[in-house]
Amino acid sequence: SVNFSILLSKMLSGKDIRESGSGNAGATNMLRTYGKKMGIITLLLDVLKGIVVILLSRLVKNIAGTDEIYPVISYIAGVCVILGHNFPLYFGFKGGKGVATSLGVVLMLDWKVGLIVAVVAIAVMAVTRYVSLGSILGGAMYIVIEIVKMIVTKNVDAIQLVCVVIIGGLLIARHHANIKRLLSGTENKLGA
Repeated sequence: SVNFSILLSKMLSGKDIRESGSGNAGATNMLRTYGKKMGIITLLLDVLKGIVVILLSRLVKNIAGTDEIYPVISYIAGVCVILGHNFPLYFGFKGGKGVATSLGVVLMLDWKVGLIVAVVAIAVMAVTRYVSLGSILGGAMYIVIEIVKMIVTKNVDAIQLVCVVIIGGLLIARHHANIKRLLSGTENKLGA
């Protein structure tokens, strides 16, 4: 539930980032409101948040002494940190869209899948200049790649599958307003 964009914006200007720009508590709004440096710092802190939570979940493996529950615990922890970012307890349940935190989680769960999703999402963002479109496609692609991986490896775990759908689905659902603007042609491009 720690939201770095809210904390940093209050430190910088005394204002809540949710009162500026798009009203979203995330790295893109920090970039547009406070510039590249603060956008990058927010992005890195949000990615790091996802990484740290998955690393902490790995301690469960060591404590439990078993590999059987480890992947599921990490996927559940990933869902929890993303939910905490999107709906932060300390900030009235109004947080960001979870893109950077999801990236940190996905990279730690399976760095190969995370890298593929990140490269494609960044390429979409670079070509179209729509951060939202890259994020939405990244969420959808994550679900597809994980399902294909489960089928190919014949390692389908129901809880893990639900977590994958929640992680990718939240990325898409949190961009519902962006989807409407993309369809109507009124979505802001990066740098606009």
